[in-house]
Amino acid sequence: MSQHFINNQWVAGASGESIPVIDPSTGDTFAAIARGNAHDIDQAVVAARQAYQGAWGAFTAAERGRVLMKLAYTLQDHAEELAQLESRDCGKPLKQARADAAAIVRYFEFYAGAADKLLGHTIPYQNGYTVLTLREPHGVTGHIVPWNYPLQIFGRSVGGALAAGNACVVKPAEDACLSLLRVAELAAEAGLPPGALNIVTGYGHEAGDVLVKHPGIDHISFTGSPTIGQLVVRNASVNYTPVTLELGGKSPQIVFADADFDAMVPVVVNAIVQNAGQTCSAGSRLLVQRSAYEEVLSRLSQAFGQLRCGPAQMDLDCGPLIRHSQLERVQHFLQQVQQDGLPIAGQGQVVPQAPTGGFYQAPTLVRDVPVQHRLAQEEVFGPVLAALPFDDEADAVRIANATEYGLVASIWTRDGARQMRLARQVRSGQVFINNYGAGGGIELPFGGVKASGWGREKGFEALYGFTVLKTISIQHG
Repeated sequence: MSQHFINNQWVAGASGESIPVIDPSTGDTFAAIARGNAHDIDQAVVAARQAYQGAWGAFTAAERGRVLMKLAYTLQDHAEELAQLESRDCGKPLKQARADAAAIVRYFEFYAGAADKLLGHTIPYQNGYTVLTLREPHGVTGHIVPWNYPLQIFGRSVGGALAAGNACVVKPAEDACLSLLRVAELAAEAGLPPGALNIVTGYGHEAGDVLVKHPGIDHISFTGSPTIGQLVVRNASVNYTPVTLELGGKSPQIVFADADFDAMVPVVVNAIVQNAGQTCSAGSRLLVQRSAYEEVLSRLSQAFGQLRCGPAQMDLDCGPLIRHSQLERVQHFLQQVQQDGLPIAGQGQVVPQAPTGGFYQAPTLVRDVPVQHRLAQEEVFGPVLAALPFDDEADAVRIANATEYGLVASIWTRDGARQMRLARQVRSGQVFINNYGAGGGIELPFGGVKASGWGREKGFEALYGFTVLKTISIQHG
């Protein structure tokens, strides 16, 4: 599949070069994608502009909703195919890949239903005037999709942009393109007109940078690291292009002594093991009230000891990391933990059947982590959970807010007043009480504060970011 998908057609890359696709479970090459460049991006932007000014732009909101719903049904019919692609390409256990395939269907269902419900307002003003607001699409939107959840993040980003009436150019991460190329092909089959959705594969520094700087792009949606996010903002500023950023987190799970430990433990484990910890919203810090610290750590130690890591097709608790460099990054953190004498409280196992060339890291629980230690401050993006004790509510809030991030948090307590006090004090885009992640939360606005980014995706709120508000003032006497 060493081609781009532009204007509802497979198009050979201008460079004629390709990028190998590596199976994280084995380390072997099994496919190739086109190595896109400025010419390919320009071709995709031109196609998108023509669609926006032509056939796609002429669709009514109801018509957009119908074609997006048809796409949702088409994706449902091909869900297992997409899951298999996602599993091999990203190293996800099949159950996670199947959940991702179900999620993209749900995103397109949701945004299909929302397309004709994006309303403006009338504003009370002076006598003799009627003032109203309209929400209009930006035009051509650029989407840079990361490798950890290609299907899901494509759905929440592109689904909202298309529903609002934009035409889209997508640059997936070079590590994970296969499922999205197939989605684009299915979108054409479902009736999305040529140019409404275009995908150019390639490296970030060769294709992604060009997309962000392109004068034909009217809005950028970026999900990735804070470092690259800053670069995206600087590059987009050349053309005053607005940007939505989702940049990661160091999300705390705050556990009080009155929490339901039986309910909490499996959720805490899943929040760091899911997708091998390669999740922006991973619950990577565990803050436990000191009086319950030993009991909670004992329970979690047993749970971690039962975790198994192995090839995606074995469908275990944890698959491989995406690439060798990511494995090295996670191992560097754990080497630092060992050098600093921090205790390992629990660890899973890599199964003997795991190929030696795969990128495997056993899930690891580290206890007694100092608040300012890099394991408690930096995003590992691997299955490593840092546990820290706290004394009281004020101490919990202080520790929870003591990083540059602010994406997600959870609070585990039966005390209803405490739930609301902490939910208001923790600086985070989402706060979950006695749960985490809300089962994917297609409908729930998602985004962060501080270094976790700005703007919101998911839910109806995302549609506001993919539109421009226009005010019309009519003087009629």
